[in-house]
This record gives sequence, C-alpha cells and structure tokens, in this order.
Amino acid sequence: MDFLKRYGIKINNTTLLEVALTHSSYANEHAAMSYERLEFLGDAILEAVSSEYFYNNTNLSEGEMSKLRASYVCEAALCEYSKEVGIDKCIRVGHGQEGNVNETIIADCFESVIGAIFLDQGFDVARSFILKVMVPFIISETIFYDDYKSVLQEMVQTDKKSLEYRVIKEEGPAHQKYFEVEVLVDGIVYGVGSGSSKKQAEQNAAKVAYEKRAR
Repeated sequence: MDFLKRYGIKINNTTLLEVALTHSSYANEHAAMSYERLEFLGDAILEAVSSEYFYNNTNLSEGEMSKLRASYVCEAALCEYSKEVGIDKCIRVGHGQEGNVNETIIADCFESVIGAIFLDQGFDVARSFILKVMVPFIISETIFYDDYKSVLQEMVQTDKKSLEYRVIKEEGPAHQKYFEVEVLVDGIVYGVGSGSSKKQAEQNAAKVAYEKRAR
C-alpha cells in the first residue's frame, strides 16, 4: 500500500489506511471496520477543496460552478482518480465480492483514502493530494458523467439517428456475472463495454461511443 509515496505522503497510522481500503464484505467476514465512515468524511473534504478550486480559478456563476464541480466529483470521476492513484489494486473485499469490485466501490475508496489522509496528516496534506490528482483532469478538460447512456441518447437524438444496445457475451454464475455489450448508432458499432451487470456494461459501452462521437 505504497501508492501515496508518489504524492509525498506517508501515513503514520497504517491501520487507518487499511480501514480506508476495506469493503463491508471483507469487514463482515473478518470482524473488521469498513471504509464507510472514512468515505463520509472524505466526501465532505473533497467537496470543500473542489469548491474552493473552482471559486479561485474561474469566474463562473454559482450555478455554473455547481455543474462543473458535479462533473469532477461524480462516481465516474472518482473511479478514474482512484485508478490513477492505484487505490483500486489495494481494495480488500470478501470472498463473495471477489472479481466484482465495481466502479462504486473504487470511487468510494478514493473518498475514504482522503478521509484517512485528513485524519493522519491534516487538511493541508489532504487538500494537496486532491488537487494533485484532480487538477490535471480539469486542465485537460476531461468531462465525466455518471449516466453516459442519457448523454449519448441526447447526442444521437440531435442527429436524428437510431441507438441500440446488444448483449454480445454473458457468462459466469449468478453471483459473479460478466457481460459484454455493444452499442450501435444507425446500425454501426460505436463502442463495446463490459461489466458485472448488463446496466454497467451498457454504461461503459455508451461512454466509449460518446467519447468517439465527441471527438
């Protein structure tokens, strides 16, 4: 769990960091604490830091700042940040959850790690960490959405084209399903996505298609 070294952070209370990476399924099996309380704390800190950033670095109205902030603190964004840091590779889950560490869990752990950094190192270090991870995505104008299907639907309707999702693979037992879905625009495959549910696979396919059409 040395993923924080590249950000110049050394957690003194390593147990705190372990808790930040512990899903409730693991906690229930091992009589341990889960990341949920730390996630609550990290969420509040993330909102404060991101709000301060957009206030100091833009001339946008309140509504515009709220909309922009929402894009950079949504689940899709937090999941991407978590993967960028390397948090996703360190999450502890129970046996029933193995192989099914979804985007929600990965995103939650980014916030719980923020909470752990705050408690161990203080607000300034937590703020610095958040900005080091988040700002490069803002500068590159990466836009995140939680619901790519709706965004793609609006885009396709504007162009008056048809939109279809098609399951191309479904495998695994009921508790550990795997789906692959392709999305077609006017009969042409624009993206393929996978996930532990049909809905998740469709969202991932829609994201690929959206990014392709938005270029």
